[in-house]
Amino acid sequence: MQNINILILDDERRVRDEIGEFLLKNEFNIWKSELPSEAFMILEKESIDIAIVDIKLPEIDGLEVLKKIKKTYPTIEVIIISGHGDMKSVIEALRSGASDYFQKPFRLIDMSQAIFRTNRFIQLNKQLTNYNTSVSILSERLYNGMSTPMIGESFAIKKVLDDMKRIATTENTSVLILGESGTGKELVAHGIHHLSSRNKNLFHSVNCSAITDSLFESEFFGHKKGSFTGAFDERAGWFEVTNKGTLFLDEIGDMPLTQQAKLLRTLEERKVSRVGSHQAIDVDIRVIAASNQKLDMLIEEKKFRHDLFHRLSTFIIHLPPLRDRMEDIPILVSHFTDYYAHKMKKIINGIQSEALTFLMEYQYPGNIRELRNIIERAVILCDGKKLEMSHFDKINKSNGNIANLNNDIFDLEIIERSAIEKALVSCNYSKTAASLLLNISWQTLDRKMKRWGLIEKMT
Repeated sequence: MQNINILILDDERRVRDEIGEFLLKNEFNIWKSELPSEAFMILEKESIDIAIVDIKLPEIDGLEVLKKIKKTYPTIEVIIISGHGDMKSVIEALRSGASDYFQKPFRLIDMSQAIFRTNRFIQLNKQLTNYNTSVSILSERLYNGMSTPMIGESFAIKKVLDDMKRIATTENTSVLILGESGTGKELVAHGIHHLSSRNKNLFHSVNCSAITDSLFESEFFGHKKGSFTGAFDERAGWFEVTNKGTLFLDEIGDMPLTQQAKLLRTLEERKVSRVGSHQAIDVDIRVIAASNQKLDMLIEEKKFRHDLFHRLSTFIIHLPPLRDRMEDIPILVSHFTDYYAHKMKKIINGIQSEALTFLMEYQYPGNIRELRNIIERAVILCDGKKLEMSHFDKINKSNGNIANLNNDIFDLEIIERSAIEKALVSCNYSKTAASLLLNISWQTLDRKMKRWGLIEKMT
């Protein structure tokens, strides 16, 4: 805490001195100023972390100082103090970016605690900035390497990217990817392979639901010539072909129990024997499995082996459905529009706001795959420069979210969430200001935001 640099801007010398002396005892670095012009000269020269600003000041008032600081030095956190605690000033200060507000007289210990809280917020912001930069670089690497981007700015997709980066550094750890159909499980598996040291070798994808019992051993382990009817030549199985690379087992939940037992034995021994041969062949592969089913339920129903689940699930990645990352839809729409417009040699410069709003309200039971198909069809229909509502007339609107509360809606949960979202937008996502508008406590708002997943949207 010794390195926190604090600027105190107040036209009352007694207030400046009292706050300054108290904070110096906490080993903060302190600068003091009587006039806003002097304060901005200090800001130009010094690396200030927190500014404590009085509302009533000569030259310009504290709210204007706050706005100018946030515009010119957005990383500086501002604590507002005032001898006039009118609610209008409080809300305006918080909407303008103030991190806290104190009405004179206040206890210096409370101010000190506010600085500690604000400093934690500053450190978290720095960590988040570094995290976002790392994720952006990772996403660019995936795009350059696979020509397929992992698109999104939501917390959920950034968490997936971070998990991919972490697991890619290991050599043999098995990965299980869980998510609804159309969420991009194979893309994630391919991305892990690309980021890993195995990326010079083969990535092979297998649809487990399409492999019959009679072909399982031949396809996975290979066979010798003449080992069964139709074996006209010698053939290597997928484990051999993918040696040193990555084998992706898609829809592992559809694999019959007899095949699961054989797969488990191979994963444990890391050896295969071709059909018709007794010679064991060592294999070195990473296995990534995926399923859109709830494997724990399949285990309870005796349809999936418990021991195979544990063998495959050393590291689990949960892919969120598109309806849980709706803030990514504009980015995805833009990407798919550009992609298909280029492919069809059309010039399309975007999408009408009404159409984008409609796409934001739709539930997407088919997830990203469905959105991609919707945009492809819209581009085919589009003869102008922008995608319009008429290009999306085949979408089943009954699956969309109810987002327009002008209709007669009596569901209290929908009304509550809408009110919270509107309050947050109105207050520039300041939870303190939003809680005042909603007439609830800060803690109650925080709890409701967590319930509705609104915390992630703010990060």
